[in-house]
Amino acid sequence: MPNGVAREFDGGAFMNQASHYVDLVDWLIGPVESVQAYTGTLARNIEVEDTGVVSIKWRSGALGSMNVTMLTYPKNLEGSITIIGEKGTVRIGGLAVNEIQHWEFADADPDDDKVKTASYETTSVYGFGHPLYYKNVIDVLRGEAEPETDGREGLRSLETLIATYLSARDGKRICLPLDY
Repeated sequence: MPNGVAREFDGGAFMNQASHYVDLVDWLIGPVESVQAYTGTLARNIEVEDTGVVSIKWRSGALGSMNVTMLTYPKNLEGSITIIGEKGTVRIGGLAVNEIQHWEFADADPDDDKVKTASYETTSVYGFGHPLYYKNVIDVLRGEAEPETDGREGLRSLETLIATYLSARDGKRICLPLDY
């Protein structure tokens, strides 16, 4: 593919741009039961998707959706997660999901005050997560710490992403766990 990105060398919007969000919603909401997705290569000269949407049903019964695109002009606007529930609503946004923009619940919690100091400034879509992750890996290898995450968590997110691609390709809902 001249001047484009070949599928064998790179991922698309879901695998590259949205993978951390898939991790986050799995961590926040729990394991996914099924997905239904649509993807498209709308403007980029690439073999993978530059835009996609996925509807998600979690094992808890919660429903949600994720939208991702590489086509924002003139730059990335933000990454955000909004959770809307019958007893509370939370919106986390900003350049790197680094700002708690809305936090409102029917019942108060002693930890609610911590929200006021949880946001931080960053100039990068990567925030500060990568250096902390690499520090933990090095500390674990030195025997100085326990792993803060493991491969099983990553595999759950990867399985959700694979199911998303299968759904978009086959035009049908895909249930998890995948049947290998």
